[in-house]
Amino acid sequence: MTRALAPAPLVCGAAPARRRSRPLWLAASLLLLAATCIASLAVGSAQLSPATVWEALTAPDGSIDHVTIVTLRVPRTVLGVLVGAALAVSGALIQGLTRNPLADPGILGVNAGAGFAISVGVAVLGVTRIQDYLWLGFVGAVVAAALVYGIASRGAGGATPVRLTLVGIALGAVFMGVSQTLALLSTQTFDRMRFWGAGTIADRPAGTIETIWPVIVIGLLLACTTARGMNALALGDDLARSVGTRIEVTRGAGLVAITLLCGAATAAAGPIGFVGLMIPHAVRFVTGPDQRWILPFSLTLGPVLVLASDILGRLIVWPAELQVGVVTAFIGAPVLIALVRRTRVGAL
Repeated sequence: MTRALAPAPLVCGAAPARRRSRPLWLAASLLLLAATCIASLAVGSAQLSPATVWEALTAPDGSIDHVTIVTLRVPRTVLGVLVGAALAVSGALIQGLTRNPLADPGILGVNAGAGFAISVGVAVLGVTRIQDYLWLGFVGAVVAAALVYGIASRGAGGATPVRLTLVGIALGAVFMGVSQTLALLSTQTFDRMRFWGAGTIADRPAGTIETIWPVIVIGLLLACTTARGMNALALGDDLARSVGTRIEVTRGAGLVAITLLCGAATAAAGPIGFVGLMIPHAVRFVTGPDQRWILPFSLTLGPVLVLASDILGRLIVWPAELQVGVVTAFIGAPVLIALVRRTRVGAL
């Protein structure tokens, strides 16, 4: 029998020692992010020293190593930071809004819905520009989220965490299957979609970063405004209202933020799974259930996971590369199995 997930208590009872350690852990996570960014610039088919990386960033001389860093690795690293932050924060938002610790944009079908819309645009409409990918990703994310919630809400008990997870996985599989079918039916579509469909931050079209960064920044700022309200939602709707929380506003802002973050990240890098599931779980060991801390930690450590997976993908089959979405799947699948096998899931 499945054990019900208990709502989390309000965060004011967090242990004093944990509260005091949070700023130190956040500072450590920022240092880890900086180190990962440096490694992302230095590691690749050509292994470059930190000194070479520093010279390329401060005084490029036009050499092959410097051109490689400035024109290829810097955009790839920046994109990894943006995508990792978007996926991790959207995962934390989904888990907080649904009070479902197994929720993330991939498991709830949001990423797959965005990917499906982009696949249709490429196969049917001949879309090639990242600007068009972006809007298609938004539409697909919204439609997928609405379908999952609508189907899961039918029947007694409403949209329970288990129903949301099961419906999301089922619809995500359907979206992914149709996307792959469209790619296989057209050689041109397959060539455009094969790397994007695996989830990658390498060799993105020109203008990708310029297109998505304003959207992701808006989504992140909007997510930060929901943190206090989501802490109250963890008590349940009635208690949240009793402490003055505007539930509809909090949920609406959270859903808009999720759509902006997932749509932009998926349009740019393809469907990268498990980032939004693993990172919020990991940071709760330090932050507890307080969304005011979960979100900034997720913002910092999400890029660390994406960049570390990308670096690992460069090394596993060197001098070739594995896409970052493949590596995160290898890492995330055992994590998901471990979470499902736990007899008791910690409170959100």
